[in-house]
Amino acid sequence: MERPAWAPRSIDISVPSVSRIYDYYLGGSHNFEVDREAARKAMEFMPGLPKIMQANRAFMRRAVRYAADAGITQFLDIGSGIPTFGNVHEVAREARPGARVVYVDHDPVAVAHSQVVLEGEADADVVAADLLKPRDILASGPVEQLIDLERPVALLLVAILHFVEDRDDPYSAVAELTAALAPGSLLVLTHASYEGIPLPPARAEGAVDVYKDIRNPLVMRSRDEIARFFEGYDMVEPGLVPMPHWRPETAPEDEDPYAFSGFAGVGRAS
Repeated sequence: MERPAWAPRSIDISVPSVSRIYDYYLGGSHNFEVDREAARKAMEFMPGLPKIMQANRAFMRRAVRYAADAGITQFLDIGSGIPTFGNVHEVAREARPGARVVYVDHDPVAVAHSQVVLEGEADADVVAADLLKPRDILASGPVEQLIDLERPVALLLVAILHFVEDRDDPYSAVAELTAALAPGSLLVLTHASYEGIPLPPARAEGAVDVYKDIRNPLVMRSRDEIARFFEGYDMVEPGLVPMPHWRPETAPEDEDPYAFSGFAGVGRAS
C-alpha cells in the first residue's frame, strides 16, 4: 500500500483507525481502503452510520455557537479527530472573534492534520494526548498558553466517551477534567446508545462488533449512564436528548431516523 504524503510515518496504515473511519462517514478524503472496508462492514448492520456522524457534527456546531453567544471565548475539544469543514475554531470565531481553541487527540493522523490546518493560527493549537490522562492535557504547552482555567471554558467531548471502556473509568477522567474548570464552564457531550436506533438491538450489535474486531470497542451506554458524566453540572435546556432535539435550527421531524441514535447535552458548572 502506497503511503500518501499526509500520512505520518509513525502510523500503521494497514490497521483501521476510528478517526479515519469517522472521516469516511463524513465524506472526507483522509482515509484508506482498510478504513473504508471496516466502515462498510459496520454499515451492513447499521446503514445510517453516516447520518449519525453528521448529526454529531451538526450538534457540535450548534453547541459551540451557543457557548460563544453565552460569552465563552475558550474551547477545549478532546477527541477532535481529523479536521473537516466547520471546525470548532471556525464556528467559535464567527460568533466570538478572538476565541481560543485547543484540539486534543491521541491519533497521530488527526494531530498531523490539525497541525497543517492550524499553521499560522495564533489562537488555536493541537495537543497529542489521551483523554484518560487529564493531567497531561491540562499541563500541555498549548493549554497553558491559550486556555485560562480561571475563566469559563467549553469542554467538548463529542463522540469520544463511547470508545472508553468501563474498566478504564471514563467517569473519573471526565470528573478530573471538569474539576479543573472555572464556574460557568460548559461540558458539551455526545454519546452512542442503543436507545433511539431505528433497528433491533441485536442487529445494531453487529456494527458494534466491527469496532470490537478492530480493537476499538464501541461502548453503548444507557441514557442514565450517560447522564452520570454531567454530575455537578446544571443541564442547559432541553437537557440530555437525541441530537436533533438539542436546540434545533431545522424541524427535527425532517431529520433521518438514524440521527436520533444516542444522546447529546450541554451542562453548565455552577
